[in-house]
Amino acid sequence: MTCFVNLFQNSRPILLALTLFVFAASAVQALAQTPPDIRINTYSASDKVQRGRSVQAVVEVEIPAGFHIHSNRPLEKFLIATQLQVESPKGIRVGPVSYPRARLRNLKFSKNKVSVFEGKATMRFKIVVPANYGGDSVDVKARLRYQSCNDELCFRPENRDLNFSVRVVR
Repeated sequence: MTCFVNLFQNSRPILLALTLFVFAASAVQALAQTPPDIRINTYSASDKVQRGRSVQAVVEVEIPAGFHIHSNRPLEKFLIATQLQVESPKGIRVGPVSYPRARLRNLKFSKNKVSVFEGKATMRFKIVVPANYGGDSVDVKARLRYQSCNDELCFRPENRDLNFSVRVVR
């Protein structure tokens, strides 16, 4: 029995070192996996809009191959939905956001199918300028929230602030 106790006491530093090694290897692997370079483009169907009319605004998300972002309606409660929130400038009306059709995928980290956007995801909304609008431009501010993932893991959710302008003409 004494021999067993001595063996256990002598192997404690080895067990501790082994545990630290496994933890460090896991941390290095997680750090080696970096989030994808998600590119976001904003534009409107026209660079100008007449008073009393509307113009369609577009937010285009470019997702590199091998990655995805969750759709605006994920199928699991714990997944982070993609959301585009548009700030309505004073005197301007902003229509609801239209999201692209999601794709259902089987991924390693989920037993169930996952609703995702891949490749290019285009979101649209209308900016309505009233006939009595006094400004010469509309400055639109929006925030895009999304979570990018690959087939094995998801990265920290991100918030991206977006700004763009449309000239207002008579």
